Amino acid sequence: MIEVKDVSKSFGRVQALRNITINFERGKVYGLIGPNGAGKTTFFECLAGLMDYSGSIDYSQHDIRNHIAYLPTNPTFLTLITGKEHLQLLCNARRVTKPNFRISNIFNLPLNRFVTSYSTGMKKKLAFTAILMQKNELFLLDEPFNGVDIQSNILLTEIIHRLKQANKTVIISSHILSSLSSVCDNFILLKEGKIHKIVGKDAFNELEADLIKNEVSNKLEHLIIR
Repeated sequence: MIEVKDVSKSFGRVQALRNITINFERGKVYGLIGPNGAGKTTFFECLAGLMDYSGSIDYSQHDIRNHIAYLPTNPTFLTLITGKEHLQLLCNARRVTKPNFRISNIFNLPLNRFVTSYSTGMKKKLAFTAILMQKNELFLLDEPFNGVDIQSNILLTEIIHRLKQANKTVIISSHILSSLSSVCDNFILLKEGKIHKIVGKDAFNELEADLIKNEVSNKLEHLIIR
């Protein structure tokens, strides 16, 4: 269980998060949705312990801070490092001994090449492979489906299902609602740094219809295309 209570974060006069209160359970997958600038990435960085905030985040497992996996939208890497060296570095950080790179390379990445030669999608797949090899408990995935080919999206979806079966906690941010609908148990709508709505899987279609009406239809009402 992860208990988030009254978490707020400001950058000068801009308040990115406003009194976020929510619980995350083990063995469940959560979809975090909302427009750009809603505070999704800031919330992830607070959960991951990468920035200060007001309020509290309590973890039922006392050592979970050493088992948090954060996949940013655009992962960064050391210069002049190969894919294999990056995987080894992250395994060393979690004291994972004798990692099997051949079996773990599920995306068939050229691990002996420098990461600087990788495409955007390949870099994201390498970063995702690394956090899987670390044997983490909490997975924070910020736009994992963006920039990745169709086959890899299918593989990512199956991996998320298996993380759930392994009793991990997974929180996914994505603008691709169809991808979220197939893996998530609950959906959290974030607007202007506040939780606007939380719904279960059975209410996803209603939430999607509401988003289309409020975020799309109303904005296109007066648009004239000739």
